[in-house]
Amino acid sequence: MEYVVVMDSCGERTEAMKADERVVSAVLTMQVDSFSFVDDDTFDQADFLKKVAESPNCPKSACPSPEFYKEAFAKAEKRAYAVTLSAELSGSYNSAMLARNLLLEERPDMQIHVFNSRSASVGETLITAKIQECEAAGMDFAQVVETVESYIDGQNTYFVLENLETLRKNGRLSNLKAFVATALKIKPVMGATPEGTIVQLDQARGINRALVKMADRIIEDAENPEQKVLGISHCNCRARAEMVREALQARLHVRDIILLDTAGISSMYANDGGVIVVL
Repeated sequence: MEYVVVMDSCGERTEAMKADERVVSAVLTMQVDSFSFVDDDTFDQADFLKKVAESPNCPKSACPSPEFYKEAFAKAEKRAYAVTLSAELSGSYNSAMLARNLLLEERPDMQIHVFNSRSASVGETLITAKIQECEAAGMDFAQVVETVESYIDGQNTYFVLENLETLRKNGRLSNLKAFVATALKIKPVMGATPEGTIVQLDQARGINRALVKMADRIIEDAENPEQKVLGISHCNCRARAEMVREALQARLHVRDIILLDTAGISSMYANDGGVIVVL
């Protein structure tokens, strides 16, 4: 293969990506108490969500090893790219960077770039698709890197969660704030900062109102949407995600829309009922 794209498994692969041997999934693992989950095609989302809900403890994850990234990069003859979830949320980016440096010592003729998505989930999917698009257009390595890094700079991530427990357990919310929000049915509209950290953008009472506020914010922030692909991922709530898609379609003209169910790591962050939108 002339090139490979190694996307960590927080990013959902489309069916076309699964069928393309040039797109490699760097698998993360998860631990809920004594139960281990591998974020690959064997991942059982329903069982994972059940065990997370039953546990008083925070689920934990482990990023792919540098050795895995290195072996994946080495499958390419000339060029390799990695797409990782935000470096602020995981060690996946650092692991891929270490693998890059190790392989370049052995094969200095290789061209390898690691993209910090500064996002997660379907944000990574869109970045991987952008790399494929650039490669198909015949861009050289430097052009691909420049184009995709610029694309990441212009990407915005939004999400609304039904359940705040994982954020609370991860220390993203104080216990008091999480309790009050749950008691009053207040749902935060969250987003990613330019650096890839999580920030609260707004809030509403009830999930549907929060989704409306999220849609309003997406419309307000959108720049040149007709040139972009809109990505939506959901954790076990397809009807809710389709509602968001229809609401945005009515007000926003985009090049295409993809809708995916969350993989393991993004299920851990989004929790049951969460919806993630990236444009």
